[in-house]
Amino acid sequence: MISMQDVREAAERLAGVAHRTPVVTSRTLNDRAGCEAYLKCENLQRVGAFKIRGAYNAISRLDQDSLARGVLAYSSGNHAQAVALSCRLLGSRAVIVMPDDAPAAKRAATEGYGAEIVTYSRAGENREELGRRLAEERGLTVIPPYDHPLVMAGQGTAALELVEETDSRDAPLDALLVPVGGGGLLAGSATAATALRPGIRVIGVEPEAADDTRRSLAAGRRVSIAPPQSIADGQTAMTTPGELTFPVVQRLAEGVVTVTDDEIRAAMVFALERLKLVLEPSGATALAALLSGRVTPLPRRAGVILTGGNVGTDRLLSLLG
Repeated sequence: MISMQDVREAAERLAGVAHRTPVVTSRTLNDRAGCEAYLKCENLQRVGAFKIRGAYNAISRLDQDSLARGVLAYSSGNHAQAVALSCRLLGSRAVIVMPDDAPAAKRAATEGYGAEIVTYSRAGENREELGRRLAEERGLTVIPPYDHPLVMAGQGTAALELVEETDSRDAPLDALLVPVGGGGLLAGSATAATALRPGIRVIGVEPEAADDTRRSLAAGRRVSIAPPQSIADGQTAMTTPGELTFPVVQRLAEGVVTVTDDEIRAAMVFALERLKLVLEPSGATALAALLSGRVTPLPRRAGVILTGGNVGTDRLLSLLG
């Protein structure tokens, strides 16, 4: 388990590195959702997603020998970019294991930060096994995308900032909606939010086709699903909740709700047209849950983490067209 102290220490390391992203409100959204919504815009974060928080927090704790040898990560895009940028900032080098069908915009951005890309097939290869083999061969330190205490604590700083800001507006949150893939953001956010505001409802949101965390919570243990198909690519790379993240989610989260691809598209359109925010599909799932009425009972004030905005123009037009 990670603690609130771990999240606060991560916030100190991230000061001046990660952006303190804005919290956006909208009367139109409030009318549509039936509650007050406070959107934490991690789509405006460095690398275009919240992942810089966990990646930098973990890599900054490596010793100089480890930094000199380099870091390895496996990711479909956002964690890859975060690790690549963190390594550049800290004088290290990054090797990224990435699926061969990863969005072109995410791959190009990762390479732009100076990372080496090693591709694999989702259908025929296991990214963790490939990553471990490469790390052993090259002496690299593996920084997982979610199943790491320092990564979890770093991701929790997003919720820390959101709760602090809404409290300062005299608008304490009743609920927090958090997209969940492997569970790092949900575990870190639940740790921070429940410590700062006891009694808050922390609710994970998954694509309907990628509901491994929802199924695991129902079963009381980690279960695996078949490789899912969803437009929310950032939440489909994993088929089992994290070994470290799941116990935290079990203890602190109220549960998980799911949204369809059509509901995700509708949330992306709403964000673009009414909020003037560009969201990638995974970045829009928590907003989709609120707009589609998936959260019951409806809270009075809901915090919503918009996790990322890394979607290329061609893919955006294809998704929304």
